[in-house]
Amino acid sequence: MNNLNEHYRVLLGLDESWTVSDVDLQLEDNSVVIELSHRGGPLTCPECQGSCGKADTAPPRSWRHLDTMQFKTEIRAAVPRCRCARCGVKTVAVPWAGKHSRFTLMFEAFGIRVLQAAANVSRAAALLDLNWESVHTLIERAVARGIDRRTLDEIKHVGIDEKSLGKGHDYVSVLTDQDHRRVLDVTKDRTIMATDELWQTLSETQRNAVESVSLDMWQAFMTSTSKNAPGAEIVHDKFHVSKYLNEAVDKVRRREHRELKSEGDERLTGLRQLLLYNEENLDEDGQVEMQILQKSDLRTGRAWAIKENFRHFWLSADSESAGEFFRSWYGWAIRSRLEPIKTVARMLKRHLPGLLSYFRHHVTNGLAEGFNSKIQSIKSAARGFRSFANYRLRILFYCGRLNLLPEIPCH
Repeated sequence: MNNLNEHYRVLLGLDESWTVSDVDLQLEDNSVVIELSHRGGPLTCPECQGSCGKADTAPPRSWRHLDTMQFKTEIRAAVPRCRCARCGVKTVAVPWAGKHSRFTLMFEAFGIRVLQAAANVSRAAALLDLNWESVHTLIERAVARGIDRRTLDEIKHVGIDEKSLGKGHDYVSVLTDQDHRRVLDVTKDRTIMATDELWQTLSETQRNAVESVSLDMWQAFMTSTSKNAPGAEIVHDKFHVSKYLNEAVDKVRRREHRELKSEGDERLTGLRQLLLYNEENLDEDGQVEMQILQKSDLRTGRAWAIKENFRHFWLSADSESAGEFFRSWYGWAIRSRLEPIKTVARMLKRHLPGLLSYFRHHVTNGLAEGFNSKIQSIKSAARGFRSFANYRLRILFYCGRLNLLPEIPCH
């Protein structure tokens, strides 16, 4: 027995049915090709696991393996095909690779870890010396494997949020499991039909076990949720409310800024970002700026004060005291004569039950907002996605907390 061949047989963890017949070092292209041969004997049907005889041998094929030092390494073998009385002629399974894979299990596992560490597919592809299509296949197989292994029991709190697909108004809807901090699935668009599809990720029994759903005030999300998880309470959280109030303040600022500038008054110049901050997050200069604004007679200062005051709603002891606070705040907002603020106040009043349910569940879409940041990084690294399917795969790969690695048999 060639010592080098036996050395590689042990390293590859081959069982007794396979042997290394040759190791070919190809210096011209810095590669090593390991030839494997089947020893013969009874074969196992890959479908029913029954014992059967040999039909013929498939043409030789190659699998990318872990590099041997600086040398790119491939395994090459002609795999026997069995004749099964039940399943017909089938190519037998090989112990070093999964079905229809062009990579060995060890290389797949390594590639997945590189992708997870790099968080940038182009850089990972360069490190692995793979083209984009091969990396995409690796991700696709990993996600399919992870979804097949995933359990969806004991999910009580979920979130639904939107994320832009590319430029313009193309969106995807994202379902998150807040109990286990993972993305469950992604659908294209943010319609009732798309949200219905998202809910089908869970069985009827699992949907009936959901207690709360944290989501935006987008009507399609609410309609679909009421239909698919009728026992769950809809919770509107502070992240979305803060977004709406900040947008209202900015509308007031923009209109007033145009009016002031036409008269040569620059008091609102440079305040756009400052107005987005919560009061306690302002630095010393920012606090001075806002104190000056509050003492002025500007509409923007009143709008910011109303926005800031609403944050006390979330500090209420319970839903009853929160309801009392809202009634007082709502009166202030409606009497403000600031139309953008009044519009948001009326919207919040229409959705008050969803705001008050926060005090029963104390869940927010903060997890979804956190995933939004990660998803944005994924999109930026890819310079956008033209394909929804690819976008979904990447989100599930990086945010799904899936068990992605292949099982490598021990011998």
